[in-house]
Amino acid sequence: MHLGIDLGTSELKALLLDESGAVEGLVRQPLTVQQPQADASEQDPQAWWLAVQAALDHLHATHGHAMARVRSIGLSGQMHGAVLLDRQHQVLRPAMLWNDGRSAPQCARLMAEQPNWPALASNLAMPGFTAPKLMWVHDHEPRLFEQVALVLLPKDHVRLMLTGEAVTEPSDASGTLWFDIEARRWSPTLLKASGMQGTQMPRLVEGNEPSGLLHAHLAQRWGMPARVVVAGGAGDNAASAVGMGCVQAGEGFVSLGTSGVIFVTRDGHRPNPAGGLHAFCHALPQRWHQMSVMLSAASAIGWATRSLGFANEETFMHEASQTSASERERAPRFLPFLSGERTPYNEPRLSGMWHGMRHDHTRAALAWAVVEGVSWGLAAGWRSFGDQAPARRLSAVGGGARSAWWLQVLADTLSLPLVQHEHSDVGGALGAARLGWLAVGGDVDDVCVRPAMKAHFEPSASGHAMRAARQAGLDALVARELGTLQRGS
Repeated sequence: MHLGIDLGTSELKALLLDESGAVEGLVRQPLTVQQPQADASEQDPQAWWLAVQAALDHLHATHGHAMARVRSIGLSGQMHGAVLLDRQHQVLRPAMLWNDGRSAPQCARLMAEQPNWPALASNLAMPGFTAPKLMWVHDHEPRLFEQVALVLLPKDHVRLMLTGEAVTEPSDASGTLWFDIEARRWSPTLLKASGMQGTQMPRLVEGNEPSGLLHAHLAQRWGMPARVVVAGGAGDNAASAVGMGCVQAGEGFVSLGTSGVIFVTRDGHRPNPAGGLHAFCHALPQRWHQMSVMLSAASAIGWATRSLGFANEETFMHEASQTSASERERAPRFLPFLSGERTPYNEPRLSGMWHGMRHDHTRAALAWAVVEGVSWGLAAGWRSFGDQAPARRLSAVGGGARSAWWLQVLADTLSLPLVQHEHSDVGGALGAARLGWLAVGGDVDDVCVRPAMKAHFEPSASGHAMRAARQAGLDALVARELGTLQRGS
């Protein structure tokens, strides 16, 4: 038996996987985000640990027989977050998350002072990454910055609590901007450029290697064996790829989570910072990946659900799906930039909007516009791959992948087939459990298989002209907004 823990932004998942590859148990614990000021996004690492304890306490109570057979734990988690610790490993401040935009000025300064940064880091300096966050802390909280002895990523703080070991792995470390992605090691050059030192970084293992053992008192609390290996694990997207079996070159997925991601596995390091793509290490040795990232995907659906007064997201999706072709053609256009944007614009100042609203627009038409806008945003990221995107179809993962209707809309928008698999909404937790399995002797070809297919969505030729016109209108609208921002800067 293997346990996967996936630390998301809005919830933590804990999943039990048996030796046949079947999911034995699943628990979800909600999490909240704090916004102490404009552009800020933070969480208290203690809230993560409380969620882990609650989830595993529940599994112990409901699946005690399975917990007694757990041999490994794998970890997955939201990337880029900065957990700052002192010499006694005490947390110094709330963690700044992946969608915290306060470090935009530090990014601009870094790019100006280090014009060769994209070549060194294989990625553009964006506010979501970890290095600019530490520069922000240096500028705004200098006394606290002086106390920083260790910087951990979110899932790695959970590891510290489970094992006492300060460890990370290449897929998550890739998102710090301190990592030599091709060599899979910390870069002294990148660390120095942002005012950091190698001694402040955790030890490295590969995602499928052991990183430590579960504390004995925790194993006893949760009814586990005395020796439970904790694997290196992976950042959430690389873990989802492992969960969906996307471990060979050319295989990929689209993630409809809080953020939106298109991920393609590579057999070599292929940076493309000019296109705003992220080029990172995969969770398995000698594998890399590229991905486009939009900051508000399912989170935009959640925001619109609340703002428009829908009872829940299922009702939101149902009403949006019932709009007629004429209603969709006349609907306002929605820009999904509620937290700024990464791929392909790298512009944290972009804002969300409905454009072209009229008295006769219904709530359902506004809902349709949000689904269309998020789908268009993902398509803009997909276009950034250009001829570097060999994937002929994509798997769908994340909470949004539960909606068959949205997957059809997205297949039409991307002009690419999509596949819905079993457990696609818990891909990160499944991938984490699989990485734990590999760390205790599992074989990649046996463990990292594609889950059973639930549904297949082919792009529809119907309505292609209308979709093209609507997308061209969105392209023009964002170009106008970018121009306004550039003239005002």
